[in-house]
Amino acid sequence: MSTVLATKGLEGVVAASSGICWIDGDAGVLSYRGIDIHTLAERSNFEEVTYLLWFGTLPTQSELTAFRAELAAGRELHPEVIDFLKRVPKTATPMEVLRTTVSLLSCYDKDEKDSSHDANVRKSYRIMAQMALVVATFDRIRKGLPLIEADRSLSHCANFLWMLNGEKPSPTAEKALDVALILQADHELNASTFAARVIAATLSDMHSAITGAISALKGPLHGGANEAVMRLLHDIDKAGADPVEFVRDMLANKKKISGFGHRVYHTEDPRATSAPHVRRAGSRQRQSQVV
Repeated sequence: MSTVLATKGLEGVVAASSGICWIDGDAGVLSYRGIDIHTLAERSNFEEVTYLLWFGTLPTQSELTAFRAELAAGRELHPEVIDFLKRVPKTATPMEVLRTTVSLLSCYDKDEKDSSHDANVRKSYRIMAQMALVVATFDRIRKGLPLIEADRSLSHCANFLWMLNGEKPSPTAEKALDVALILQADHELNASTFAARVIAATLSDMHSAITGAISALKGPLHGGANEAVMRLLHDIDKAGADPVEFVRDMLANKKKISGFGHRVYHTEDPRATSAPHVRRAGSRQRQSQVV
């Protein structure tokens, strides 16, 4: 008789072998392609880290220039996509809009029917660029603000902030967003990555896989946790309270506090630390678990 062991959320279930991401929960280490997350957050930008995750190595200056040019070329939304964003119900949440719009983008992608490696790379550039445009455009629309044209001379993060706020971001603001995106660029086989891999394994198209990933990310036990943090920050601001005392009161009343920390780490979540120290984790392959 076989014994079936139940695991919460598939935690600890080995699903694949990967050299992309390494997590050491006991030591509080997260690295991409063998490079510690602190090093990347301090010394790199989001485009460099994206190149590293996609292609396995940090880019040379010429490779980074070409990479940025490809991303910039993808900063365009079909007029009918923009029209859709203007017509979504006012009750729609940003995650619902992003999920549905990514699916819609496939209808206007010139490589829609081509799932070859080269076509998927081209689609990757466009999807990455267009998702930033979708978020910024929808936010302007729901606030009743005029839309801002993309600036292809700016970095990915700077252009997003430009289109979102209507003014060129300061170097500090650009760096802050760069670091935020770097820290969340990969985390082994989290729920959304796992969902995307399942969909891609059926030989479905990339837009479908990303749509499924966003659907998983939308859940309150995954990306929805970020929303809970924002709601908490708004509650503290609305109450005009001291943040430390507000949190202490929540702890005293045994209320749940959402924050930046994953249960896989038994010491500290390295993404939540701001120490400028530099560490390198040895490049290695490991069995990726669903975390």
